[in-house]
Amino acid sequence: MDIRKVKKLINLMEESNLSEIEIKEGEQAVRISRQTTTFVHSTTAVQDPVPAAEPSVEKAARGKIVTAPMVGTYYQAPSPGSPPFVEVGDRVKVGDVLCIIESMKMMNQIKSTYSGVVEAILVENESSVEFDQPMFTII
Repeated sequence: MDIRKVKKLINLMEESNLSEIEIKEGEQAVRISRQTTTFVHSTTAVQDPVPAAEPSVEKAARGKIVTAPMVGTYYQAPSPGSPPFVEVGDRVKVGDVLCIIESMKMMNQIKSTYSGVVEAILVENESSVEFDQPMFTII
């Protein structure tokens, strides 16, 4: 994709109230997202992806599953040493930040689409996540 087109997309976002835009041209795709909070994160060595625990049928039947909206690295806290955004047993509402996924050197806040109690966290901190991979169960 031409860099001029990417710059035009950035200008379009700055002129509007859009928080995220994604454009696909053939096999190429660009996703631009505004970052509302600055995060400090230390870079660690790249590791092989750790497979996430698959939710059991019972948990899937009881709770709503929040999946990864993108490929990247999962972080449970805004910075090393900070408390996690959520823990098992925490009550969340729609719009609460659950985690961060770092994708293409951008920190993306992942917000809850459900209200309820966090029943399970299905990924390990600093592990790789795939698109649509289950990350949380909320009941």
